[in-house]
Amino acid sequence: MLARERLREAKRIVVKVGTSTLAHDTGKLDLYRIDHLIRELADLMNQGREIVLVSSGAIAAGLSKLGLPERPASIPEKQAVAAIGQGVLMHIYEKFFAEYGKTIGQVLLTKENAVRHNQYRHSRDALLALLDMGVIPVINENDAVAVDEIKIGDNDNLSAMVATLVDADALVILSDIEGLYTANPATHPDAQLIHEIPEITPAVIEMAGGAGSKLGTGGMATKLQAAQIAMSAGVTMVIAAGQQEGILRRILSGETVGTVFPARESHLKVRKSWLAFGKRLQGELTVDAGCVEALEHGSSLLAAGIVDADGDFTAGSTVRVLAEDNREIARGIVNYNAQDLRQILGHRTEDFADLVHGPIHEEVIHRDNMVLMV
Repeated sequence: MLARERLREAKRIVVKVGTSTLAHDTGKLDLYRIDHLIRELADLMNQGREIVLVSSGAIAAGLSKLGLPERPASIPEKQAVAAIGQGVLMHIYEKFFAEYGKTIGQVLLTKENAVRHNQYRHSRDALLALLDMGVIPVINENDAVAVDEIKIGDNDNLSAMVATLVDADALVILSDIEGLYTANPATHPDAQLIHEIPEITPAVIEMAGGAGSKLGTGGMATKLQAAQIAMSAGVTMVIAAGQQEGILRRILSGETVGTVFPARESHLKVRKSWLAFGKRLQGELTVDAGCVEALEHGSSLLAAGIVDADGDFTAGSTVRVLAEDNREIARGIVNYNAQDLRQILGHRTEDFADLVHGPIHEEVIHRDNMVLMV
């Protein structure tokens, strides 16, 4: 089934809305836009769809409440402003949703909720219970206690994690840019919007400007990370301009707007979703072409096919597996620490006893503890 057709049939949808969509250039909240967004979401529910809203904007709401002209520089001040703004933002959402007869429930998440498997499961159960009750979960990053989470674009990854948690059919990221372009449209007037990206390749990442650059205020690099998570978990994702009138209705009617990232066919099981996207990545293993082919056919990862290991990880850590062209092939739990793995890479199992002093495992990553990302 084509990606746009899937969007027409999507029943459970996660919508992520960025600060640029919720606020004016002055930093004050754009109440007109918020009202229209909530009206669209309420109407989608009236169609029989389930909605989860992942919202930025707590700091912007706090600035507005305090009458501050700009974001503070220090982390404690940002946390304080976010704590004030969180209540303001939820009050506005509560008021507007109630006008359209809908009930919301606030859920505060941080990356820590995804790192621990029991918290991952509890978060999932709570969100599914809210949806069963006909409630719209409104999810925010817990900025008042998070430190490294307060940075532009982090809610992109949070929204993909949430889409994975609730087995969503679609994830829509509303941004200040219409989608992924062939070049930065701010500096290249001839840049073309790409309507569909079937795979996140190194060339696509390069097109977005690499991992450290920003296209628009949201950062295209984090949106591509979110797309990779969503696609692998069987979720069709769209990046679109949040300022466009009726944008959600247009996306979910299958209209060719924004950039769509088609879902892969199979949904990951809950444990595999947590393994791939919940646990922190501690290192990277690079493998040869023969190993890539073996992994794609269901093999465990053996040391003979590994050509390089990067990072300071311990046995039991989660690592990425990369092809030699830097494509991400898989993620999984490694059976060796970094030091021992560097001793055995490229070797066969019968050589391990002479190379390492700890427990011997035939597989570097067993296929039961690995998730393919291709």
